[in-house]
Amino acid sequence: MASEGGHGPQTSGEYIQHHLQNLQVCRAENGEWIWNHCAGNPIAINVDSIAISVILGVLFVWLFSRAAKKSTSGSPGKFQAFVEIVVDFIDSSVKDTFHGKSRLIAPLALTIFMWVFLMNLMDLIPVDWLPMLGQAAGIPYLKVVPTTDVNITFGMSIAVFFLVLFYSIRSKGIGGFIAELTLHPIAPPLKGAGLIAAPFIIAFNFILESVALLAKPLSLSLRLFGNMFAGELIFILIALLGLWQLPLHFGWAVFHVLIVTLQAFIFMMLTVVYLTLASEEH
Repeated sequence: MASEGGHGPQTSGEYIQHHLQNLQVCRAENGEWIWNHCAGNPIAINVDSIAISVILGVLFVWLFSRAAKKSTSGSPGKFQAFVEIVVDFIDSSVKDTFHGKSRLIAPLALTIFMWVFLMNLMDLIPVDWLPMLGQAAGIPYLKVVPTTDVNITFGMSIAVFFLVLFYSIRSKGIGGFIAELTLHPIAPPLKGAGLIAAPFIIAFNFILESVALLAKPLSLSLRLFGNMFAGELIFILIALLGLWQLPLHFGWAVFHVLIVTLQAFIFMMLTVVYLTLASEEH
């Protein structure tokens, strides 16, 4: 394994660190934009994660819109049959979970499942292929699995969090949403001497419910990131074996297909569950 600058072979640690390094750009103190020297900069942009996730999102929209335009009521082609199976599966999963009225939930669930699935699927490409092509094109770092970047997974979970707030306020109103945060799980006394303890109970409820509310996007993002990062790291460790990696790589890839699909499904279902809870009145 040659080093990045061509100064001899990489050690195992350097090889792992190189594959886990994002292609970054950030603004220096003098106002200039610099590449790959962003350690400690909180506003560094992971260019590779953003670019690949956008490309895969556009690919999903193009493929499914193309299938919809070319769909036929007769004998469907293989890709149309695949799209119909995915759409029916997502639609039935949403109907079984979400009992409110919203035309957004099913398309949102389909988009989340397929987008996360495609990003996860990049993990099955051998870890050296795309980075080597990138280095040949003058790109020193290329991390090709967007879901191994916690910024991507947290960004998606933040979007889900804002949707949860929107549906909560839409179904319960501002007053109902505030009441849900302050009057549960312990109902404060409304009369008698217990009124003295009511402010303390309301404060306790607010702290408890706020932690539970904020834990939703945090757990959603870290679950996906943790599973995909661990899987990618195992692929990198297997690649250190050289030619002996082939049987191990194939075996782990076959097993990892389940993880890729399951993590996309879990992210999608948890999003639907959170939106269902937000839409219910208590």
